[in-house]
Amino acid sequence: MDSLLLILGILVFIAIVFVVIYNGLVTLRARVRNAWAQIDVQLKRRYDLIPNLVETVKGYAKHEREVFENVTKARAAAINASGVEAQAQAENMLSGALKSLFAVAENYPDLKASQNFMMLQEELSGTENKIAYSRQFYNDSVMEYNIRIQKIPYNVIAGMFGFHKEQLFEVKLETEREAPKVRF
Repeated sequence: MDSLLLILGILVFIAIVFVVIYNGLVTLRARVRNAWAQIDVQLKRRYDLIPNLVETVKGYAKHEREVFENVTKARAAAINASGVEAQAQAENMLSGALKSLFAVAENYPDLKASQNFMMLQEELSGTENKIAYSRQFYNDSVMEYNIRIQKIPYNVIAGMFGFHKEQLFEVKLETEREAPKVRF
């Protein structure tokens, strides 16, 4: 009778550990999904600001058609991207196109002084900061989740229930890798 209670106690303990581990993995996976949703919210806000910014610049710089087309194409590609890797590539393209747009704006002092342009630029800058923060939170959540599903005994339960590694959201610009050129 004592050995039966001991075996029953061990089985109950194993079941509790199993449930705690499984629930922990579910929580981490939900945190990763929520973090991605937060990035998505900020990206949508960014996409909504871009047409207004382009139209404002167009009013001052009518002959810069190629820049406007590139921004529009990059925005469309970013909106239609699906998956972490495709989204990161599309965001790289969009960031580069926006840099070109702001470079064009530098050539038009009246545009830079425009209240509408300044407001849009400030909103976009704030949104970029929110995107960076959301991306950092997402990547931190993914890292914690990925580490957890690889640790023993979590990896056993993760394998049994289909918990798979998630991808980090990495936006890499070629210009970030280059050393800045200083000219005097």
